[in-house]
Amino acid sequence: MSANADQNIRPDYDDVLQAIADYTLGYRIKSKEAWNTARNCLMDTIGCGLLALRFPECTKHLGPLVDGTVVPHGARVPGTPYKLDPVKAAWDIGCIVRWLDYNDTWLAAEWGHPSDNLGGILAVADHLSQKRVAEGKAPLTVRDVLEAMIMAHEIQGVLALENSFNRVGLDHVVLVKVASTAVTAKLMGASRDQMLSALSHAWVDGQALRTYRHAPNAGSRKSWAAGDATSRAVRLADIAMRGEMGIPSVLTAPQWGFYDILFSKTNKDQTLKPEDKRQFTLPQAFGAYVMENILFKISFPAEFHAQTAAEAAVILHPEVKDRLDEIERIVITTHESAIRIISKQGKLANAADRDHCLQYMAAVPLIFGGLTAEHYEDSFHEANPLIDQIRDKMEVVEDERYTREYLEADKRSIANAIQVFFTDGTSTDNVAVEYPIGHRRRRKEGIPLLEDKFRHNLATRFPGQRCEKIFQLCKDQTELEATPVHEFVGMFVI
Repeated sequence: MSANADQNIRPDYDDVLQAIADYTLGYRIKSKEAWNTARNCLMDTIGCGLLALRFPECTKHLGPLVDGTVVPHGARVPGTPYKLDPVKAAWDIGCIVRWLDYNDTWLAAEWGHPSDNLGGILAVADHLSQKRVAEGKAPLTVRDVLEAMIMAHEIQGVLALENSFNRVGLDHVVLVKVASTAVTAKLMGASRDQMLSALSHAWVDGQALRTYRHAPNAGSRKSWAAGDATSRAVRLADIAMRGEMGIPSVLTAPQWGFYDILFSKTNKDQTLKPEDKRQFTLPQAFGAYVMENILFKISFPAEFHAQTAAEAAVILHPEVKDRLDEIERIVITTHESAIRIISKQGKLANAADRDHCLQYMAAVPLIFGGLTAEHYEDSFHEANPLIDQIRDKMEVVEDERYTREYLEADKRSIANAIQVFFTDGTSTDNVAVEYPIGHRRRRKEGIPLLEDKFRHNLATRFPGQRCEKIFQLCKDQTELEATPVHEFVGMFVI
């Protein structure tokens, strides 16, 4: 026998896959805070999607791949007349949810937006609920949707705690694909073997590079990448439900597995030393931690590392608005992740580039007292050259405490501070905001504003009476959870 021959002994599934499968199929959510937060998250996520429908660059992507396609029990896309197969519906829902960078956020070694998973969850649940009613069975309820959301948040968020995919050039939507695969497979009725197969295909699938999030290539793909990931998850779950075999050591297989190919350091000869091998760490068991601690974007449709910078700029606006031509320099004090991800100098090419630029997201509210999605558009930017003039006067520096407390489990701060210096030698106070309005530490202050945001977003699409009916249902935890999914989604059909 050749010493170089592969030993063809089929292994058991990787431990990480088994942990995800066992959690998804067996965990019972008891946290009242998680259920309540999931209700607010559902409300906010759908609202973000409705608001995005005002932008043609978003809506051009929506609808069936083939015009005139009729899908029995088709999944509906909120705010539109579309009834699509669940795979395309997941793509569309995920696209509108993420388009304006206004839905929830999770920040750790990796970051992302766990409510992106609603694309797959809502599409599958709506389709299955309609199908079950047609077969004389009980429909799925919104409680099933909320449960899937809590679990998807947890899978994505716990995997992100200590595992940085961005440091190896991979986009965080890989975690959307994995989490959506798990929970949509569960909604479809997956057995443990089917669940494990589906998860293995999610990891072996081609994974997105972060190229489209960074200068000089930042662009609008980042606004639909999560929709693509959650849609792909639905397809992979369906493949597994049809009996497709899995890939048990997809993560750990020497030379060919995810860890060796995509997660470890290689030298110029593309070989791996033992000390360069990386594997995932799961620092805590899956539960409901992520949903309980999720960060809502309430005040600004902006990349989350800049939320507190925008808030500090709004605070400073009254003091600087009449002295903009006297500004000598502006110092933004921030954390390492913000510097690495969104600190940019030079020309910004498009709206997607601007809403991932720390300096732009601070300059606009300093000048105008607020920050909205319209402020990123080409027409607004071209009409206001002062924005770039103010950006050119900005210095970005790191505060090591901000960086440290960003990662501390009992804090998870996202701190920024801004101080403006004038040509006459005077300056403003150094205005620091360490926890954004959407943070768990500011829930009491934030939830009423989150509800106002939802009301506003509803009003961009529906008449007042329907807006009020939807809002009152979403406020009532018990009634909402008991509502059949297809009836709930039907309230959002145009």
